[in-house]
Amino acid sequence: MAATIPDEDLCEIHHTHPDKLRECAVRKLDDQTSLALADLFKILGDKTRIKLLSLLAEEYELCVCDIAESLQMGQSAISHQLRVLRAARLVKFRKAGKEAFYSLDDDHVVKLMRQGLEHVREI
Repeated sequence: MAATIPDEDLCEIHHTHPDKLRECAVRKLDDQTSLALADLFKILGDKTRIKLLSLLAEEYELCVCDIAESLQMGQSAISHQLRVLRAARLVKFRKAGKEAFYSLDDDHVVKLMRQGLEHVREI
């Protein structure tokens, strides 16, 4: 059985606004961009990855050992999550001897995290 949409959520008449439709045509995302953004949000849709990114947003850079200890998880589990984030270009790493250090890839990730936190905390 299909869900019904409450009438108050619909226009009571069918009347489009050509000026608004022209604006929408210019601003509408193409399929490739929409898919890339949806994929980014899927990656961000994991609480472990969000916790990991929030640690890196507060600290410039952390080694895998410190991240694992902070999140009380094993290094292999953290390493897996970091690989996902790295593939999405959300984090970068550098090797120093036998240690692997991670940081956020750029300022966009910090802004994304901060804006997301602001939004969640307003609710």
